[in-house]
Amino acid sequence: ESIYTELDIARLNEERRRMSTFPASNETYINIEFSLKEEQTELTRFVDPAPFVPGNKADREKRCEEIFMIQAMGLKKRLEHTHCKSAVIGISGGLDSTLALLVTVRAFDLLGMDHKNIKAVTMPGFGTTDRTYDNAVSLIKCLNADFMEVSIKDAVNIHFRDIGQDPKVHDVTYENGQARERTQILMDIANKTGGMVIGTGDLSELALGWATYNGDHMSMYAVNASVPKTLVRHLVRYYADTCGDEALEAVLLDVLDTPVSPELLPPEDGKISQKTEDLVGPYELHYFFLFHFLRFGSRPAKIFYLAEIAFRGVYDSTTIKKWLTNFYRRFFAQQFKRSCLPDGPKVGSVSLSPRGDWR
Repeated sequence: ESIYTELDIARLNEERRRMSTFPASNETYINIEFSLKEEQTELTRFVDPAPFVPGNKADREKRCEEIFMIQAMGLKKRLEHTHCKSAVIGISGGLDSTLALLVTVRAFDLLGMDHKNIKAVTMPGFGTTDRTYDNAVSLIKCLNADFMEVSIKDAVNIHFRDIGQDPKVHDVTYENGQARERTQILMDIANKTGGMVIGTGDLSELALGWATYNGDHMSMYAVNASVPKTLVRHLVRYYADTCGDEALEAVLLDVLDTPVSPELLPPEDGKISQKTEDLVGPYELHYFFLFHFLRFGSRPAKIFYLAEIAFRGVYDSTTIKKWLTNFYRRFFAQQFKRSCLPDGPKVGSVSLSPRGDWR
């Protein structure tokens, strides 16, 4: 009689590297030499396509609440430590800024502070659509934060004139000029109100470098820095399901239904023209790559092999290889953005902080 299974030796080795309590040597071991024919293993075990999110609903809700509290408690501690009177957040009507605002509201509730000290700023630009603008305004009002609106169009056009940028040329300068203008506005409002700018960027964006250097890349405390995009979606969904406020729930569900976009290019027929996943690839693939790459130190070939199994029937091999190649190219090329990240709370076992996690 024999018992057999598939052992992931590389994963075990990576875990032993991380666990300092594991003994380097043990004299009680018995080494038995053997040899096997080398062949391709057909995995019979389940490969989870969403490793950051528990499949069971009860476990998922428990995890979401725990993560939400980690984020809120981290921000609470930073607000106390710096004696800030306000928090300043740019609200776009997208997923990341929505989660950041919800976390900030929870932190303010824990501190017993008035929601009016949350300066929620909407900054319409050349790519802003009615849908995201309306959701941003409704979200701010539902949460009783202090609504502020600052259009960036005139300021950016003056800046373009000063540097000789043709506004009709929709290149990277056109896009990043808007992001940096928004960050300047938030920073200056924070100075004016004795507050700090709350960063909204998530872990997936940090891995891919999908942020404007010294634009949305920069803040004074980044609450989403350890939360991948797909988990952001689950956290917002969890809040919508449990908030008990029909108006707020309706806004959150529409935010969830909105395509992910930086909205830096003009809309087409009033709708979002710039969809992030069309440009960098599906976030569900990237966060699968990120998990196996960072958590277990897996090689590209192994990640590709596992992804083929996890996403069988969803993405073909050519598509997976294309976005895996893109992931690695962007990950290493964009390290300079992660080398000067704002502080943020660590959530879970995967993080990209240059101060303690990404060694």
